[in-house]
Amino acid sequence: MIRGKWFLGMIFLTAGFSVSAQKIVYSEPDRDDSRRLNFEIAGKIGGNFLIYKNIRNTSWITLLDNDMKQIAKVEQDFVPDNDKMINVDFFPYGDFCYMIYQYQKRSIVHCIAAKIDGNGKKVGDIMELDTTQLGFAASNKIYTVLSSEDKSKIIVFKINSKNRKNYLVTTLLFDNQLSLLKKSRLAMPMEDRDDYIDEFQLDNDGDLVFTKLDRVNNENIGQAAFVIKYAQADSFSVNKLNLEKTYLDEIHIKPDNYNKRYFITSFYYKQRRGNTEGYYFYIWDKQSGKPIIEDIITFSDDLRREARGNSNTKMAFNDYFIRNIITRRDGGFIIGSESYYTVSRGNAFNRWNYLYGSPFLRSSDYYYYSPYYSNYWGGSRFGDGQNVSYRADNIVVMSFTKDGKSEWTNVITKEQFDDQTDDLISYQIMNTGGQLHVLFNNMERRTQLLNDFSITPDGKINRSPTLKNLDKGYEFMPKYAKQVSLKQIIVPCVYRNYICFAKIDYN
Repeated sequence: MIRGKWFLGMIFLTAGFSVSAQKIVYSEPDRDDSRRLNFEIAGKIGGNFLIYKNIRNTSWITLLDNDMKQIAKVEQDFVPDNDKMINVDFFPYGDFCYMIYQYQKRSIVHCIAAKIDGNGKKVGDIMELDTTQLGFAASNKIYTVLSSEDKSKIIVFKINSKNRKNYLVTTLLFDNQLSLLKKSRLAMPMEDRDDYIDEFQLDNDGDLVFTKLDRVNNENIGQAAFVIKYAQADSFSVNKLNLEKTYLDEIHIKPDNYNKRYFITSFYYKQRRGNTEGYYFYIWDKQSGKPIIEDIITFSDDLRREARGNSNTKMAFNDYFIRNIITRRDGGFIIGSESYYTVSRGNAFNRWNYLYGSPFLRSSDYYYYSPYYSNYWGGSRFGDGQNVSYRADNIVVMSFTKDGKSEWTNVITKEQFDDQTDDLISYQIMNTGGQLHVLFNNMERRTQLLNDFSITPDGKINRSPTLKNLDKGYEFMPKYAKQVSLKQIIVPCVYRNYICFAKIDYN
């Protein structure tokens, strides 16, 4: 095993300044782009970068060229301005993108698709994908929309939990032309009051996979299964996990489309509310319809000492959350996890205090819910009015073979904190094919500096030298960044209380 500790080397990327590793260019802040702007990075369409923006019931798309100069500002006048806009998602396809949004008009929630070209203009007519009648004002999105990795399939689904013992799941599977391939309405029995369904993923075959779990009193998972809704099926295939004497945390699923497998993982515990012991692995082979690996890997004392931050060794991973799962063509996989917690009035909030139960609270007699919370409309970008300090510390990156054997481990040592908002903390991973880049801010001499660590397939670390700070005042929000091509990533920034965007090119 290769293990190394990544100490903070400051890499501040400056506007228009080029080195062999990367080049960064900023967009100019627009007078309408205040910090209260809702935004979504749509992607790189027809050579332009499209940014969707919304404020005060007005929606538009800003077009930026390769130098991040604004080409046009196109109002999306087809988006309803007097009705309640709930959520919007973008799915880019090279020369166009799908904008799928949902809004409520009176008692009806509409799920609409529009095709947007590289000039930010709607192509053809909008398409109504589905509607839902409610007896209340929706506070969260009703529909969840997912795309397969190869973009050949898009699925829209909703979950009616009015009957707490029998959820009704409606799925609509489309191809990349938004032609309906299959619509299904299926019952999902919820035998126990502590049953939940979570972590939905769509694979390239159009099969929907998710987890069903029993979380007693919002604590560890004692029983769990993963469920497959095959593309053309009108039933669920339920496969129980073997959790004897093992308790799980959040369960994550990653389709391995190249090898036709599902990779399922979680932190595991030996007892309820116990200390995090390591990773639980479960790998399902689609072709044989059987599990090929179900195992656990325990964190070593050496790794615990490197990862612990301010915790003691036994509790080193208690505040860690799995952030990334990356599959490889050889069947191997990489897991990235981060220490994340909040402190309020001197008291630390751990995962038991604030994580579980939301957004799966059962407070309504007639309740549709979505398993995902949108960064676009939600999050803590504007603060919550409480005296809360957000903390994001060390990152642990571990690589495993296709058989679940550890290859290498690295720890990125960092300490991030901010009050009232978590905009500027946490990290983003960019995959350039040959290596992974980990982008995050770090405070140095009272200035937030953007750091960039890269990791090669064999686990070696590279870091760019510190660049001279030519453009002070830009604060990066890497957690909201979006990779738009193999070598480009768009990172939102705050500059003088305005939102702007930085493009980073990797040469």
